[in-house]
Amino acid sequence: MTKITSFVYLLFFSCMSFAQTITVQVLSPKAVVQPTMWGIFFEDINFSADGGLYAELVKNRSFEFTQPLMGWKQVDKKGKILIVNRADNKANPRYAHVTGDLALVNEGFRGMGLTQQEQYNFSVWARGNAGVNVVLVNEKGEDIGHGSVAVAGTEWQKYTVSLTAAQTVAKGALRISFSGEADVDMISLFPANTWKQRPGGLRADLVQLLADLHPGFVRFPGGCIVEGRDLANRYQWKNTVGKVEDRTLIVNRWNTEFSHRAPGDYFQSYGLGFFEYFQLAEDIGASPLPILNCGMACQFNTGEVAEDVDSYIQDALDLIEFANGTIDTRWGKLRADMGHPAPFNLKMMGVGNEQWDSQYVSRYKLFEKVLKGKHPEIKLVSSVGPSPDGDRFDYLWSEMKAAHADLVDEHYYMSPDWFLQNARRYDNYDRNAPKIFAGEYAAHVKDKEKDGAETRNTWGSALAEAAFMTGLERNADVVQMASYAPLLAHVDAWQWRPDLIWFDNLRSVGTPNYYVQKLFANNRGVQTVPVLSNGHTLAGEDSLYASATIDSAKHKVFLKVVNASGKAQTYTIKPQGPRGYHIEVMQVLTATDKGDFNTLDNPGVVKPVEINKVGDKMGKVVLAPNSLNLIVMSYSL
Repeated sequence: MTKITSFVYLLFFSCMSFAQTITVQVLSPKAVVQPTMWGIFFEDINFSADGGLYAELVKNRSFEFTQPLMGWKQVDKKGKILIVNRADNKANPRYAHVTGDLALVNEGFRGMGLTQQEQYNFSVWARGNAGVNVVLVNEKGEDIGHGSVAVAGTEWQKYTVSLTAAQTVAKGALRISFSGEADVDMISLFPANTWKQRPGGLRADLVQLLADLHPGFVRFPGGCIVEGRDLANRYQWKNTVGKVEDRTLIVNRWNTEFSHRAPGDYFQSYGLGFFEYFQLAEDIGASPLPILNCGMACQFNTGEVAEDVDSYIQDALDLIEFANGTIDTRWGKLRADMGHPAPFNLKMMGVGNEQWDSQYVSRYKLFEKVLKGKHPEIKLVSSVGPSPDGDRFDYLWSEMKAAHADLVDEHYYMSPDWFLQNARRYDNYDRNAPKIFAGEYAAHVKDKEKDGAETRNTWGSALAEAAFMTGLERNADVVQMASYAPLLAHVDAWQWRPDLIWFDNLRSVGTPNYYVQKLFANNRGVQTVPVLSNGHTLAGEDSLYASATIDSAKHKVFLKVVNASGKAQTYTIKPQGPRGYHIEVMQVLTATDKGDFNTLDNPGVVKPVEINKVGDKMGKVVLAPNSLNLIVMSYSL
């Protein structure tokens, strides 16, 4: 039994004295909880795509980085390598011409994670006449798996060989030895064990963590990544679909965004592109929510705007056709050619990210006029800026309200205290105003480390978010979507923290914030019901925050209660209305200290503890100090 488990059980069996009452009005359903209520936000930051979710192990596989040989090292200099730029392939112009006996080593993304007895599939596009030996090497440069291919012919062909790793190493590499003369491009190495075993697919453990959240939606490809530092470097979805070897690589905007965390080697290969995002959403049962550039670069950088907005609007129309069109349309056919003849059932789309001021409003209205005219079935998500209040926020809200926008995207990167104090943010909200998408939120405090970065994912931050989320759920008639941000971070290559899931080349770990999201999303319910104590909503009273939902078809109640105080509190849970009920299970998420967090070496410091057959006949429960409590009840009428 862990320290936290013992702590929770001790509290439960030793604090069953006088209890106040929490009343759950089971027969007074209020708002419908949308299937999209709790979702995930993906952005290619912190090496989330290349080096993360996208399982490719080779960095700069097509020599398209600003420095063509970045990630590569020539270890046998008997031969020569020359980078050639061809005019007939604008998407992937460079390739390497190798002559003589030559060995190259690719370092991967902060090394290559290789697992003993696992298969790895090597491929290369090549032409010429050369023998190619392919070797997996460990940290010492020793051979732990090898194979070979023979390049022959004047036309470009794809050559493949499978290798098996004899050891598990976290920071291995790939060594390729050439003998002869050849042109080579798209040098690739993938684990065979990808998500759903798809060749060239996604990293299985990371997708499984996402699937376990049972998210209602996947927002992609991110926020600031959509805008770009300037319009030339914006995200263009059409460059991310079709054959992988024909996709156009660009530098990642997070490569230099923060000088103290500038990696210098952060690019987007677009192996993880819009088709893969749609497929991922479908795989994990989530609705896709693509965000498109509205003709504006990031206003924190250049603030550049496009004169011709029509082409951006056409991109949006074409994306709808790509996602939902029949296979006899141009973009629907491409989707089918990529292996998905059936539509992806796109129902919503974001126009811009964190934009503000009149230039955004004018562009949004142009998008809205065309898209609503041609595709009224698609809901549009609009920006109200990067902050949860202020002049920009107020101006955009007035404009979006006047425009009767479908959903407005509010962002909150604030202190834990702000989240605790704003649990009532939507209690008195105008019910006739646009609906809310809480598109990016996380509780931030400064860390004590020298770099002054934002904090790690502590239990204190997760607890504050849980309290705020009870307010989002309580107001589900207004708040229809919510997602923590950012989603993923590589421990050796991050730019921003906190983040929901951390990983290295072999392992991954859910944070305390991850488990908060999971408890809410996996116990969503269908309708909200009031939760009261002494006739009052619990939104900070006695440091308690609560929300409840029901599934009337299954006769179940999902009660979430946050005790944000430093002392245990005993309450009697009393569903009002049913003739009988019982508590099926109680899950408690807490820690011995609010500064506790999970790491790859200690992943279970903060995890839910489950208590079965909890409570006495009166439904008495103990709420541990600084805890999130999920109480699932069954009732009879």
